Amino acid sequence: MESALTARDRVGVQDFVLLENYTSEAAFIENLRRRFRENLIYTYIGSVLVSVNPYKELEIYSKQHMERYRGVSFYEISPHIYAVSDNTYRAMRTERKDQCILISGESGAGKTEASKKILLYYAVTCPANDHMASLGDRLLQSNPVLEAFGNAKTLRNDNSSRFGKYMDVQFDFRGAPVGGHILNYLLEKSRVVHQNQGERNFHIFYQLLDGGEDDLLSRLNLERTPQSYHYLVKGNCPRVSSINDKNNWKAVMKALRVIGFTEGEVQELLNIIASVLHLGNTQLGEGEDGETHVTTETQIRNVTKLLGVDGSALREALTHKKLIAKGEEMISPLNFEQAGSARDALAKAVYGRTFTWLVEKINQSLALKVQFSKGSSVIGLLDIYGFEVLQHNSFEQFCINYCNEKLQQLFIELTLRSEQEEYETEGIAWETVQYFDNKIICDLIEEKHKGIISILDEECLRPGEACDVSFLEKLEDSLGGHAHFVTHKLANGKTRRVMSREEFRLLHYAGEVNYNVNGFLDKNNDSLYRNLKEVMCQSSNQILNQCFRREEVIDQKRPGMWESH
Repeated sequence: MESALTARDRVGVQDFVLLENYTSEAAFIENLRRRFRENLIYTYIGSVLVSVNPYKELEIYSKQHMERYRGVSFYEISPHIYAVSDNTYRAMRTERKDQCILISGESGAGKTEASKKILLYYAVTCPANDHMASLGDRLLQSNPVLEAFGNAKTLRNDNSSRFGKYMDVQFDFRGAPVGGHILNYLLEKSRVVHQNQGERNFHIFYQLLDGGEDDLLSRLNLERTPQSYHYLVKGNCPRVSSINDKNNWKAVMKALRVIGFTEGEVQELLNIIASVLHLGNTQLGEGEDGETHVTTETQIRNVTKLLGVDGSALREALTHKKLIAKGEEMISPLNFEQAGSARDALAKAVYGRTFTWLVEKINQSLALKVQFSKGSSVIGLLDIYGFEVLQHNSFEQFCINYCNEKLQQLFIELTLRSEQEEYETEGIAWETVQYFDNKIICDLIEEKHKGIISILDEECLRPGEACDVSFLEKLEDSLGGHAHFVTHKLANGKTRRVMSREEFRLLHYAGEVNYNVNGFLDKNNDSLYRNLKEVMCQSSNQILNQCFRREEVIDQKRPGMWESH
């Protein structure tokens, strides 16, 4: 091991297991800091890799670096993401067992970049023929597409993943990659219609406006300036110095071709993206009698043309809702606020379902072409949202942080608890390591009939005037006294000074977070009126036609929480 390490590699301790003062948090941080100053961004804790985002390009990911780690014992040379990749691959080959790499960390920690480096390592170093090389290309090219449609600039990160992703890479008996599959979770659809100050909508909107050819923008009836679009001005951040939207547009268009999208599919996909912008610019007016009507005919004409739907039916559906009571169908007018919410709900639904279609289309391109009867294995990559604490935290951060809480629970299960139980079973003498078990927080959120999610669902289904404030009151009644839950009403005087009356605080494993309940019920319901679904079902756009099924109009069950993000 020593012979393969340079003097630079030996800065600090490269494996925290060897840290002399291993119980000291200050010593832990100081070791990371010393290594980081030398651009040594990786450090082990046993088989766990700790990575510190350098926010700059480092010359440590070349093909030569890949070869250096290929087939080498895990601790033989300095810590690296390639060492984890290679160790996982060799464990899959020698043990003939499926493997999984969990990537966790707060927003901006570099999780998505890490997953891309792992995929690149397998694409370059694994045995391959022409078909497998083509699969490797498609695996790698799925990244710019998913980032364009699923990533955005946030206050913490210029390229923040606003969805969770689990990717399977399938290998044959020789260890060659032969297929892949992606599962996507919790796309932050609310970003389509609203962004916080200093943030942007999804990258694809800006890429289209900056990089799209003049003829294309003319066909889509779009202008180049993002400030012209209601859905792109909320964050007041049309340009980002670290992002080249024009170059990224070219990369996305190339990637779509490599993955296997037809020209017609790309055209229909862009029609949908443009229609969302026009929908955001569709303005509504209120008559003297309180009735709502569409005041911008040009935008509605653009939407109907791009989506291939009936214009008069769309106008009617944006300003009226269809109800079925005792077997009879009734049409009820929407007030101004309800109509605005219906328009935004349609934009979110169209974009969210299109994203799901996009992932499914990528999966078809990555699908295993030949079924192997034996000897095939899988390496899974989990890249999910980082823990988020913003100035204003809402339902989106609640979902994100709940996912991270579950991931932390799994991490505890797989490392600390199982390791110590194994020591006990084998009769090995050791000093018990005390750690915080976050099961108490997971139960607080998810426990049936008692947890926050159950209380939220109950409040959404309750007849009568349920609202965000009544949800908060229900939480106080049910969870008051819980060690990890507090509200303004339940707090002491000091805490009350920094909490509003519309917030509840959770003491997560990673820290305290205040959540504002405004919008919780609406976002959980994620309701799209029946007649808007009916209009979309009639679309001549082939993508939308697959996204909005006619059976859905018949099935009127309320969508569950995890469709709503």
